[in-house]
Amino acid sequence: MAITVSELLAEPQLGLSLLAGSAGLGNRVTWAHTSDLPRLWEWVTGGELMMTNGLSIPADPAGQVELAEALVNAGASALAIGEQMHAPELLPEFFEVCDHLPLPVISIPYPLPFIAIARSVAESSLLEESRRLRQTARIYDLLRLAGPSEDNWLSLILGIEAELDASLFVVDRRCLHAWHPGGQSLPPGLKQDLEPLTSKSPVASKKFQWHRLAGSHVLLMDIPTHANALLVVLPNSEPVPDAVVLLHAATVLGLELSRTMLSLENQRRLGAEFLLQAFDGRLGIADIESRLPEFGISSREFRIVSMSSDNGERLAEIHVDLWRHGYPTACQRTFNTLHLAVASDCSDDLLRHAVPSDVRIGISRPSAAAGAQRALQESMWALGTASSTGEGLVRYAEGPSWLGLTSFEEGHALVQRLLGPIFQYEQGENGDLLVTLKTFLDSQRSWQKTATALFAHRQTIIYRIRKISELTGLDMSETSTIAQLWFALQIHDAMGVQGKLGHLPTADVSTPRR
Repeated sequence: MAITVSELLAEPQLGLSLLAGSAGLGNRVTWAHTSDLPRLWEWVTGGELMMTNGLSIPADPAGQVELAEALVNAGASALAIGEQMHAPELLPEFFEVCDHLPLPVISIPYPLPFIAIARSVAESSLLEESRRLRQTARIYDLLRLAGPSEDNWLSLILGIEAELDASLFVVDRRCLHAWHPGGQSLPPGLKQDLEPLTSKSPVASKKFQWHRLAGSHVLLMDIPTHANALLVVLPNSEPVPDAVVLLHAATVLGLELSRTMLSLENQRRLGAEFLLQAFDGRLGIADIESRLPEFGISSREFRIVSMSSDNGERLAEIHVDLWRHGYPTACQRTFNTLHLAVASDCSDDLLRHAVPSDVRIGISRPSAAAGAQRALQESMWALGTASSTGEGLVRYAEGPSWLGLTSFEEGHALVQRLLGPIFQYEQGENGDLLVTLKTFLDSQRSWQKTATALFAHRQTIIYRIRKISELTGLDMSETSTIAQLWFALQIHDAMGVQGKLGHLPTADVSTPRR
């Protein structure tokens, strides 16, 4: 076991004396560290004897009290101060708070070198080092023995908790929800206490820091390789778990999360291929019903959720965040649009919580396997409504009207009436009329700008626009005609209609860059 403060004071060759904090003589010292930097407590990982020449000690009562409290909160075992060096006068308020906390305060006689104290602590830690190595090996062995079952994460957590004699929680730093759907949630009281401590970004905050909350030590440390994954450790007894062993425990948990994420990525690829086939009509109803449960989705009732963002990378991890909150999905991403099949009870609040605020969301009505294509049409219509009206989230048939239209059928009919003749013509010809029409309207009906954008001759653009007028029977010089065609194009683009009218969108199911 590590040496105690009392045992260190009893070393005759050191000649140390106690100034305050006698109630903490039983504190165990795992390491002796020297520092004269400001905010001395920021260099504590737990169990250290902090040695200073006094430059770190404020001269005012409030500063000395803050120093003592911060050292105890960070997990320091004791504070040792060199005599006849640079320490200011230690004030009664300082001694009083050290006795109360308690924080043992030790006087180091001049000219005893600090290295002599560090050597005594190190020599007493040889047996502790052997115990640490065995404990670390057992923790890694827990990962080796872990199986592929869904309960694997919880069993690994419980095994490490037994080794450390502590309660462990792996949470998302941003919201303090359990990072893994099989993990334990923070107790409500502890979650409330931790919120001010986790409001900083991981870059700005310490990666390993002890705090004292409600009279108990709490450790916050980042899980390596996983952004925003935070390990919270609540020791069940004193002394607190060894810092090196804790770092190994965090590494083991990170490895298990990586293994889980690889499995989830494989599911994502399978889900993208499945949804593509279902939306294109290449799967029968029975096939869809049998495969949906493979992705954790009931085939009796689910919803299709469509999302879009100006930055497609904002959509890359949404399926992971929904999985972490207990809602597995099958997802298909196409550039800046993402389609998800998810359980019908997935709430608006959860979607808004798991999805970046700038992402627009359209949600279909509850559907069964037979209505998968229809559900996609509804979600895309709702997404178009959200994009057009500025709403962040729209449910089909529950949101505002879009361009005066209230349903997919009305939009379908408008596109068919105005653009249907163009689609039919382009089935046997080069598909350039629709692109020309869209570019012409986007270029404020400028012949020359349209020609430049399409790398075509001005007369070619004039011919194509006349051909569109001929096919649709509309006068392209009329403002009402332009308005109708613009409306139809907006609906066509938002609903992803390609080729012939009513054909559902296709996508590349290759792995998006993560």
